[in-house]
Amino acid sequence: MKKVIFALVLLFSVSTVFVGCREKKSADEQIEEAIEEIGDDLEDASDDVKDAVEDVEDEINEAKEEALDDSK
Repeated sequence: MKKVIFALVLLFSVSTVFVGCREKKSADEQIEEAIEEIGDDLEDASDDVKDAVEDVEDEINEAKEEALDDSK
């Protein structure tokens, strides 16, 4: 019986420590964090679009060169 009570007290103590020490963010901090994440996502999307455009340009140039080589 003592072991069960001791285990429950220990479990309660550990859970209180982890839950009680959590830092709460204010609404302003949450909004600011969300805006920063959106900004990062937009930068990543912009980089992906730039890479895709460069890939298409490379493919166009290769096709152009192949067409010129075939016409000779």
